[in-house]
Amino acid sequence: MALMVIHHKVRDYAAWRPAYDAHEPSRAGAGITNGRVYRKTEDPNDLVILFDIADVARARAWAAGEDLKTVMGKAGVLGAPTIHFIG
Repeated sequence: MALMVIHHKVRDYAAWRPAYDAHEPSRAGAGITNGRVYRKTEDPNDLVILFDIADVARARAWAAGEDLKTVMGKAGVLGAPTIHFIG
């Protein structure tokens, strides 16, 4: 099992969280599970999210897709996220 690590800032965590939660079916459909959201102590709108991934190629394709970009934009993600795959 590999991990996908996403780092990004959001405009407002309280507004971002419901959009993140609602996007769970899309992640699960791509084999991306067990999301853990961490917030920087000094800036609670600075997030690191860890996911378990079943297939790196499939997770990369999902992460590069327009669906994720659209959801992130509507949820108030600031700038482009940094995404790493570890495994």
